[in-house]
Amino acid sequence: MPKIVATHEVEDVAHWLASPKRAEVFDGVATDIRTFVHPTEKNRVAVAFDIADMEKFEAVMKSEAGAAAMKYDGVRPETLVVYIEG
Repeated sequence: MPKIVATHEVEDVAHWLASPKRAEVFDGVATDIRTFVHPTEKNRVAVAFDIADMEKFEAVMKSEAGAAAMKYDGVRPETLVVYIEG
């Protein structure tokens, strides 16, 4: 089960941290979801999780539900960078 880390910028860190959307949209696809906040760049965040099925993960990332969750969370999609455990 690979681990994924995704970094990106958000509009409002407090809103992003409190959002239930990560758990909702990745239900059944990701486990052990953890959030991180950059210590000095106040709008830079990261999320890490374990992925059971990479195809399902990629499908969620490309789906309307995934886009809606990012919009709700205030994610700046152009800043999104995904890292897969090597």
